[in-house]
Amino acid sequence: MTLFARSFLLIALLIVASLAVWLGILRTYQREPLAAELSKQTVSIINLTRAALINADPERRVGLLRELSDIEGIRVYAAASGETLEPMPQEALLDRVAELVRLMLGERTRMAWSRDGAQGFWVSFFIDEDEYWIVLPRERVRPDVTLEWIGWGALTLVLSLIAAWLVASRIAGPLSDLARAARLVGGGMTPEPLAEKGPKELRTVAAAFNRMTSDLASMEHERAMVLAGISHDLRTPLSRLRLALEMSRGDPSIIEGMSADIDEMDQVIGQFLDFARGEIEWRETTDLDALVRDVAEHYARLGKDVRIAAATAAGKLPLTRVGIRRAIMNLVDNALRYAGEPVEIATRREGTHALVEVLDRGPGIPRGESERLKRPFTRLRESRGGSGGAGLGLAIVERVARAHGGTLDLHERHGGGLSARISLSLRPS
Repeated sequence: MTLFARSFLLIALLIVASLAVWLGILRTYQREPLAAELSKQTVSIINLTRAALINADPERRVGLLRELSDIEGIRVYAAASGETLEPMPQEALLDRVAELVRLMLGERTRMAWSRDGAQGFWVSFFIDEDEYWIVLPRERVRPDVTLEWIGWGALTLVLSLIAAWLVASRIAGPLSDLARAARLVGGGMTPEPLAEKGPKELRTVAAAFNRMTSDLASMEHERAMVLAGISHDLRTPLSRLRLALEMSRGDPSIIEGMSADIDEMDQVIGQFLDFARGEIEWRETTDLDALVRDVAEHYARLGKDVRIAAATAAGKLPLTRVGIRRAIMNLVDNALRYAGEPVEIATRREGTHALVEVLDRGPGIPRGESERLKRPFTRLRESRGGSGGAGLGLAIVERVARAHGGTLDLHERHGGGLSARISLSLRPS
C-alpha cells in the first residue's frame, strides 16, 4: 500500500471514529433537555385539554374535541375495560419522557404506544374518578431527525475526507516525486530538480536530494572526461607500438605475442571509452531480432562460431541501437574469451520484457558472484576472470539494461555453462 493510501485511510478512520464519538456524546447530552422539553409539552397539552373539558359547556364538548383533533391532532377517548395496550418502546429518550410525565401528572398516569391497534402516544388522565385517554402523534415525543442527522453527518464526513485527502497528498506527493527521482538516479540518469516547497522537513529533504544529484552529475561528468582523456591519450602510443612492431624484423613469435598484448590493451581502452560514454543516444524503434542476427553475422565474418539459438519474435521496440549492440557484443566477447566456441544467442518475449540471452558451455561463475561481477572494475581471479579485461564489460551491459528499464542476470545454464540474460522493458520509460 502506498504512503498516500495509508495516510489517507488512517486520517479518514480517525475522522470517522471522532465523528461517531461526537455524535454519541451529543445524543447523550442532548437527551435530558430534550426529554424535559417533550414531557413539559405533553403535560401542558393534557392539563389544557383536561381544563377545557371540565370548564366547557357540556353541549359544546363534542365540538371542542373535534376542533382539538382537527387543529392539534389531539384525540380524547374514555378508558374502557378490556382494551389492548402496546407498551412504550425501550428507548432511553422515551423512558425519560415517561418518567418525567408521571412525576408531573401522578403515578396513576398510564402510557401506551397503541390502544386497540390505534397507533400514537397514549397518555391517561383523570377527571374526578373517570379515566380518559389522550392520544398524541408519535412525532411529538419521537422527533424524526434521521434525515437531518444523516445529511449533516454526510456533509461533515465528505468535507473531512476532502481535508484528509489534501493532507495526505501534501505529504505523499513530494515523497512520491522523491522516490521517482531516486529511481532515475539509480538508473544512471539525472532527474529534474525537485520542487523545494511544503513543510520544512520536506523542503530540507528536497534541497539535500537536489544537491546530491547535482554533485553526482558533476562527478559523473568529470569521471567520464578523465576516462575518455586517458583512454584517448593511451591509444596514440599504442598505435606507434603496433606500427613499430609491424616494421621490425624480430622474432615472429615475440612480435605475435606483443601484438596480442597491444590488441588486448586496445580492447581494455575501448571498454574504458564505452563505460565513460554512457547512454547518451536517442532511442529509435529497432527490430531486436534483426539486430541480433546482424551481431551473429559480424562474428561469422570474423570466423567465430556465434549462432542464433532461438528467435521468438522479440519484435520492434524503442532502443538505443548502438548501446544494445555494444551490450550484446560485450557478452559475446566474454563468452568467446572465457568459454570458447560455440556461443549461442536467443531472443524472446516474456511478459512485459523482451529478453536477449547469450549462452555458452564454459566453466560458468561461482554462486553468489554474479552481482559482484556487475560492478565496475571487478573480475574473478580464476575461471572466467583470470585473463585480460578491465572488468568493465558487464558493468556496461548492466548500465544499458537499466537504462531500458531492465536488468542483467547471470544464471547457470542447464547442462553446464552460463546464461547471460538482458531484459528490456516493452513499456516506455
